[in-house]
Amino acid sequence: MDFLFPLLILALLVPMFFGIRKQKREAEKVSTMQESLQVGDAVITTSGLYGTVVDLDDSTVDLEIAEDVITTWLRQAIREVRVEETTAEQTAAVAADAPVEEAAEQTETRLTKD
Repeated sequence: MDFLFPLLILALLVPMFFGIRKQKREAEKVSTMQESLQVGDAVITTSGLYGTVVDLDDSTVDLEIAEDVITTWLRQAIREVRVEETTAEQTAAVAADAPVEEAAEQTETRLTKD
């Protein structure tokens, strides 16, 4: 019975410790991403605004959010750098260019059909 209280405290502190470590790792990852921004990067701000980096300063970033519309943001407001995803049309175009292989049985059936 004397060990119940220390075990309870330990059971509460261990998950909290691991949660703090994960949060620090994530914060470091975001900080590294914000420091490595380059002109031309497509980004998303913490408020959900999509833009392209056109100028960088030590603490600010100028984003082009529309043609000839440039706004200034703090670097900390940049949530993520967008990467261009392949669309279904691009995937279909690549698949259409790829040669189609058929099994030996399909080839035999196709050749002996007539």
